[in-house]
This record gives sequence, structure tokens and C-alpha cells, in this order.
Amino acid sequence: MILTDFSKAVAQLGDPRFRRVVLLGIGLALALLFGVYALMLGLIQWFNDGSVLLPVLGEVTWVGSLLSWTSLVFMMILSFFLMTPVASAITAMFLGDVAQAVEDEHYPHLVHLERANFFDGLRESVNFLGVLILANVIALILTPFVWFLAPFMFYALNGFLLSREYFQMVALRRLPRAEAVALRKKHQGAVWMAGILMALPLTIPIMNLLVPVIGAATFTHMFHRLNGTR
Repeated sequence: MILTDFSKAVAQLGDPRFRRVVLLGIGLALALLFGVYALMLGLIQWFNDGSVLLPVLGEVTWVGSLLSWTSLVFMMILSFFLMTPVASAITAMFLGDVAQAVEDEHYPHLVHLERANFFDGLRESVNFLGVLILANVIALILTPFVWFLAPFMFYALNGFLLSREYFQMVALRRLPRAEAVALRKKHQGAVWMAGILMALPLTIPIMNLLVPVIGAATFTHMFHRLNGTR
């Protein structure tokens, strides 16, 4: 049943609302990373007046250029690691649109819901990104001690976090918080397995940018199946 939910989500990737959310996530993430780089470059130029007096070498004028190029290389490396989580966090603010697109296509009998408050979505996305990064940093610290379990830790941990976030996000659109949490806990095993399925593409470049959208769509189908609303 989980694979059926997943296949339905993948089959709807051509939906314009799906594409819009993916492109928004990538575009805003790129803009944010470029903004951070511009700020870093501005600070380097502000602190550096163009020349530095060094022992033996005397006055050196190329330090500013070296720092600028170093900051560019550093930002490119940082972007490689941060692009996916940042894009995913930004995309998470618009996942309600994905859930609504799934419901319009597959569950037209349901009442159409208004879009959630933008700032509520922003707060949830920032909180989720913080938890995701913290959990993976802790797992990274533990890896040297339990290196043979590292792949299982990665998929199990990220699967749990993704399943908890996406299922609850979808469920809260239709149920009070207490009922949404109770439904997730009642089917925790199946929900977690679906989260692990979402975590598998996280290590595949480009494909990992689609994880939030596919995840939201998959858990929308799963929620309605488990809640008996379809």
C-alpha cells in the first residue's frame, strides 16, 4: 500500500502546482545562498583596506583578492552541502499546495481548504530544518564509533523525521492536533517505513530536491487511506 501511495505521488509530478513548488524551493534557496555570499564578500572588503603589512614581505596588496577567491570556493563547497536542506526547508513552506493538488485530483469530494498562513509555514520549516540538521550532526559525531551502522542510522533517522513532519503536516490540515498525533502514533510503523522510502533519494543529486514534494504527496495519500476518508 505504501508503494501504491508513492507511485500515485510520482505519477502526479507533472502537475503545474508540483513544478511550481519545486522551482520555488530551488530558486529561493539559490537566492538565499547568493545573498549570504554577497554579505560575506562585503564584510571581507569592508575589513580589508586593500593592503596588509607583513614581516619580511612588507606591504602586500593581494590579500583582499585571496580572501575573495577563498570565500567563493568556501561558498561553493558550502552550497553543495546546504543546497538540498535549504531548498527542502523552503519548499516545506508550500507543501500545503502539493497536498491540495493531490486532493483536487484524487479526492474531489473533500472540502477545499484555504492556504495556511505564510508565517506559520515559515516557522514550521525553520523548526524542521533545525531539528533535521541537529539530528544529522549528532549522527555524524556517533559515526566513528558505530561506523558499521552509519547507513542504517542515516535512513532510519531521516526516515523518522521526514515521516513525522510530512504526515503531521498533511493530517493537521484535516484533523485537530491531538487526533493527528494519535493517528500517526497508531500507524507509526507504516508511517516510518514510508519515511524511509522518502529518505532513500536524499543521497541522489537532483532527485533529492524532489523529496519534499513527493513526500507530501505520498503522505497525503497515506493519510486519507489510514483515516478512511477516500
